[in-house]
Amino acid sequence: MTLLDLVQAQAERLADAGVVFGHGTTNAYDEAAWLVQWALDLPLDALHDEAGRPVTASERLVVDALIDRRIRSRLPAAYLTQQAWLQGVAFYVDERVIVPRSFIAELIADASIDRWIAPTARRLLDLCTGNGSLAILAAMAWPELRIDASDLSEDALAVARINVDAHQLGSRINLLRSDGLQRVEGPYDLILCNPPYVNAASMAALPPEYRAEPALALDGNVDGGQDGMDFVRALLREAPRHMTDDAVLVLEIGNEREHFERAFPRLPALWLETSAGPDQVLLLTREALGRD
Repeated sequence: MTLLDLVQAQAERLADAGVVFGHGTTNAYDEAAWLVQWALDLPLDALHDEAGRPVTASERLVVDALIDRRIRSRLPAAYLTQQAWLQGVAFYVDERVIVPRSFIAELIADASIDRWIAPTARRLLDLCTGNGSLAILAAMAWPELRIDASDLSEDALAVARINVDAHQLGSRINLLRSDGLQRVEGPYDLILCNPPYVNAASMAALPPEYRAEPALALDGNVDGGQDGMDFVRALLREAPRHMTDDAVLVLEIGNEREHFERAFPRLPALWLETSAGPDQVLLLTREALGRD
């Protein structure tokens, strides 16, 4: 059996088991390739060059055991490997944080946000930072900005610290615990936020892979709502007080555009194009928030 044969066989096992993807991969083949190469301590791009390489019996046992665990536990693969990739950058993850997959990362990488950042901008807030990945990508993209990265979860901040230290950005990124905007100081020139926004019906229907993630980072109904907009309502109400006059807020709301527009029908939001279309991430100016 070759390495490619092994990947294809494990992809069939994953597909037959009905596991759910979306935490770094979108299909059984890509997830099998990731897990096989990780289990065999190969670079994640090794398959192209080593597809025909023979696999030993002991290597097959190692891979079988990992795929068995993925199927039995229904944990996202990133929790099994304790590694996730966003825009080609590696991040440590474990079950204290959601697996990073924000489309805001694309907008940082392709410079879509750059034209909205004032020339005088100096401060950025990554609100609901989770494992710190957006703050780290922002620090890499905009070296002139000083960054606060906040989260309510102390566990998440502990994971973010691992990543900030791993990328040697401790002098640029300040981690702080805050319930929304309550303990941040500002004012900020740019706020990035991938908040909890999943509506109640969707939360009830989440597959096990998503239920393995901290509900605090997903459930947007903590104040008794049903539409997933509880955190967002508080954020948009309070944000102007924490923004400079030329500041913008970049907000991810996933598949909740309908609920967002119903909750804020008069808010002039600019929807930003991502690989998932123009419905996942929006931009709001300080002026627009003040008018609403």
